Formats: sequence, structure tokens, C-alpha cells
Amino acid sequence: MFIIAQSSYEKAEEYFKQENFSRAKPIFENYLKQHPNDKKTREYLGDIAGYGKNWDTAISYYEGLVKDEKTNANYHFKYGGAMGLKAMSISRIRAVTYIADIKYELEQAAKLDSKHIEARWALVEFYIQLPGIFGGSENKAVQYANELGKISEVDGYLANGYIAEYTDRPKDAERYYKKAIDVGGSAHTYEKLSNLYEKNNQPKEAIVTTSASLKKHKRNQLNYQIGKISAQYNLEPEYGIECLSQYLANYSIKDGVEKDWAYYRMAQIYKNLGKKEIALTWINKALLGKADFKEAQKEKSLILAL
Repeated sequence: MFIIAQSSYEKAEEYFKQENFSRAKPIFENYLKQHPNDKKTREYLGDIAGYGKNWDTAISYYEGLVKDEKTNANYHFKYGGAMGLKAMSISRIRAVTYIADIKYELEQAAKLDSKHIEARWALVEFYIQLPGIFGGSENKAVQYANELGKISEVDGYLANGYIAEYTDRPKDAERYYKKAIDVGGSAHTYEKLSNLYEKNNQPKEAIVTTSASLKKHKRNQLNYQIGKISAQYNLEPEYGIECLSQYLANYSIKDGVEKDWAYYRMAQIYKNLGKKEIALTWINKALLGKADFKEAQKEKSLILAL
């Protein structure tokens, strides 16, 4: 019986890793009935509740874990994080009542673990997004961003870039994101810079940045991103068509953006080129798979008006 129970628990952990929470949850719940104080199982169930945005349930599990083990930085982080996400889902008046507890739990996590990256990221976001009247502080956000930099140089640059972007200093944000690319060069660092350029109406720079990321990381989703920018800004249409064609040829569900959206972008590019019939062919393909595609319906009206 012990071997069977152990095997079942390991299966639940495997389901959890695969994010198959509907299968993992009942196994963990059954195990917890027999072992009500098991911290690992309570944490798993708290995480599953969090993934499902069941914040009250997640908070309940994490609160109990914090009470049982006050020196565990990760429990404090998850407890504070769950409260923060709940606060974002309710009215501002009710959210205010959570501020002090969120701050305490996240700062405890940072104090208990000098290398806890996630807690410091959460504190950067907490202090920069919170209005000053409720304790928000750009200086505190920068403090935790600099602490991040001591643990991970690239995270430090990304955090300072995030603060600069949030406080409407695009040139400073650009400088930090470029440093993050130089140091880390991950797809995420390129994405942050490209998104900044798009946000500030610099599509040429966005395409150049995304193209550099595509050459380095070979991620098919980047082909769609280039095609999207090309379509939206009527920029480098031939390159946009080439990238969207590559996206469709190599598409898998892991790429994240449905084929219908790629068809839609193709239609936009051909509309921009004044090629009405080809544009109609692509927009009809987009609507064939998704009849209630509002953006595509609107685009078809614009194409028909050519």
C-alpha cells in the first residue's frame, strides 16, 4: 500500500509538472486527508489554486505554511504574491486593506533569502505601481532593482528598464534593455526592447530588434511578430509576407498565435499594397476558421472599400 501511495503521489507530481492540474489536484487532496500537515502537498495545492486564480484558496494554503515555517522565504513570497494578485482582482477600496500585508510578506522573503529573484521583482512592481499616498516609491523600486542586479546582472538591467518605462523615460528604458541584451541576450530581453519601440511608435527599430532575435533564437513566433509590425505600420511588406509565410509553414500550437491571426496580417499587408483580390483571399481564410473574428470582419470591410 505504501508503494502504491508513493507511486500515485509521484504521478501527481508528474501531472503538476505537465500543468495537468485537473488530474494532479484530486490525488494531492486525497493525500492531504491522510497527511494533513504535509507542507509539500499544501504548497502544491496552493500553487494549483493560484494557477486557477482561486486566490482565496491559494492564500489559505500559503498562510498556513507561513505560520508553520516562518523562516521559509518562498512561503512568504507566495503568500504575499497571492494577496497581491487578489488585490488586483477586487475593487481599489478593498485592495487597500491588503497593502500592508503584501509589503510585509514580500519584504520578509527578500530579507530571508538574499538571492530571491522573484521576491525582488515583485517588490519592484509593488513599489513602482503603488500610488505614493499608499506607500509607493520609485526610490524603493530602484533599490530592489539594484539588489536584483547584484544577483543577476541581466535582471537588474531589465528591472531598471521596467521602472524607466513605467515612469515614461523611454530613452533610459532603451539604454537598460540594450544592456540586458548585451549581457544576457535571451529572447525575453529582445522582446522587451522591441515592445518598447512599438509602444513609442518606432516600428523600424522594432523590426530590426525582432529580426536580430529571430536570427539568434530561431523562434517561429518571432516570424509572426515581424509580420504583425509590417502589417500594422505598412512597413517592409515583402519582408512581412516572407516572415508570415515562414510562420504558417512551420506553425505549431506552441507558437501561441493562431493561424487565423497570421492570415489576418497577410490580408492587411496585401491591402496596404493595394492588392484587393489577394487581400480578400487571405481575409476569407481568417474568417473561415473563425466566423466571429471581429477584427477580420472589420478588415474585410476596409478591403472591399478599396
